[in-house]
Amino acid sequence: MLHELRIENLLLIERAELRLGPGLNAITGETGAGKTVLAHSLDLLMGGRARAQIVRPGAEEAYVEGVFAMPDGLFDDPDLAELGERLPEGSDELVLARRVTAGGRTAAYVQGRSANVGDLKALGSRLLAFFGQHEHRRLTLGSAQLDVLDGFIGPAHLELRERYRAAHANVRALRREAEELREREGARERDLDLMRFELEEIEALEPDPEELGDLASERERLRHAESLRAAAGGALEALAPADGEGGATGGVAAAEGALSGVASVDPALDHLAERIGGAALELADVAAELRTYVEAVDAEPGRLESLEERLAAIERLERKHGGSVDAVLAHAERCREEIERLENTEELAADLEARIGEAAAERAALADELTAARRAAAPRLERAVADALAGLAMDGARLEVAFGPPGSDGDFGSSGAETVELLVATNAGMPVSPLRDAASGGELSRIMLALSSLGGAATGATLVFDEIDAGVGGTTARAVGERLRELGEAGQVLCITHLPQVASMASTNFTIAKRTVRGATEATVERVAGDTLLAEIVRMLGAKSDDEAASRHARELLAA
Repeated sequence: MLHELRIENLLLIERAELRLGPGLNAITGETGAGKTVLAHSLDLLMGGRARAQIVRPGAEEAYVEGVFAMPDGLFDDPDLAELGERLPEGSDELVLARRVTAGGRTAAYVQGRSANVGDLKALGSRLLAFFGQHEHRRLTLGSAQLDVLDGFIGPAHLELRERYRAAHANVRALRREAEELREREGARERDLDLMRFELEEIEALEPDPEELGDLASERERLRHAESLRAAAGGALEALAPADGEGGATGGVAAAEGALSGVASVDPALDHLAERIGGAALELADVAAELRTYVEAVDAEPGRLESLEERLAAIERLERKHGGSVDAVLAHAERCREEIERLENTEELAADLEARIGEAAAERAALADELTAARRAAAPRLERAVADALAGLAMDGARLEVAFGPPGSDGDFGSSGAETVELLVATNAGMPVSPLRDAASGGELSRIMLALSSLGGAATGATLVFDEIDAGVGGTTARAVGERLRELGEAGQVLCITHLPQVASMASTNFTIAKRTVRGATEATVERVAGDTLLAEIVRMLGAKSDDEAASRHARELLAA
């Protein structure tokens, strides 16, 4: 049950708060006053898409909030268990909310905590059953007619249908895989040759991501070998000339010899002599290493050319296979896997055929279950609809459920091994015809009401009807109102209507009116009862407030 609906800055409505009651709640108002804004607010709470320019001009954001009675065992549903764990426990109310900014961004909330649109869809579908004013047009589609029968059978059947759809999708996916395998058989040898060539090319080179830096450094050194040799040779000559005379090492040796004659006389000078001795050793080591470096700079003829070739080969592989050595190695692994797959095509094909057979058998078994349940339920649906239509001033009208072949995949379609078409005769003695041909707009509305009441009332959700009484008038309108009131006795009903016969049946009434305030149009929603309800019924009858005959008729409607 929906206790409260709060709306802020949604299209024409600046602020509105509806405190709904049990039974039938009616919302009325002039055409264009904004009744459908209320329907859209409920759609937002159910996770629907926010329409463009939905925020009231001048406002930064729109906000919709619904306060529902907490259904017993709601979060026992496995699909809602994870959401239930995130919410506080112990509340007897469930609050859903949606915020839409002027820029089009939306946010969802459950129990005041941030949620996502999927959470609202999951909860909203269990709290509200929405039937729009154009819903009866969708009823003429074959898929919607099958949904009617499946929904009438019940939740367990709908779960079975989802299992069938998963099995059907699996069969189709496996068959596509087998077809692709057959298509590739013609190019198998060519693909194998290409994969083997690319793999051999990579394996022959054996690229290593860690060697690139070392190779590049060595290449740079060899490219500048002459200048490096000259620099090292000059440094060696400065330290230890080839003729053995002078140089830094000779000078340090002379200094060391000059101090050796006064050794052990002055500790301070002895310390300096030690440092000079250390420098002499260090210079000797450096000179030796420079001599080795000079001799080794160009020690391996052809090494530079070899490095250039290897680096060029690695760069070529990188360009071909992803831009890095890691990508090249990953491509090599894919080649190995593809080669193995192509070399074992016959085994793969046999395995696929076996899997297709198993999946097809599972699908056929589920389809048989669906078919049996549908054919058993069809007569019950026909009788239930006939009884419901009789109460909607369509005595003698009858519905027949016709089964046909699916046609999309041999003996199987996306929803089973049959299609369903609803055939209807709107008057006694008339032959049945397809729903799209046999029923007028008003008759379609009543058939939609009959079908929705059969499925929706049993769910425990609040039933919302957005002008489903379109195209109905006279005594038929009263029959529709009585049917809506009966639904309200079984569970809460919210009906947006233009019929006084329906509004007079409601236990709670709201009216929406449009006015201009400071040059801006806004809609207001008020609960009406007593004299204000009487005045609204008079308006709906098309009369002025001082029309005594219309007032008397309105009082009679309310009294009845």
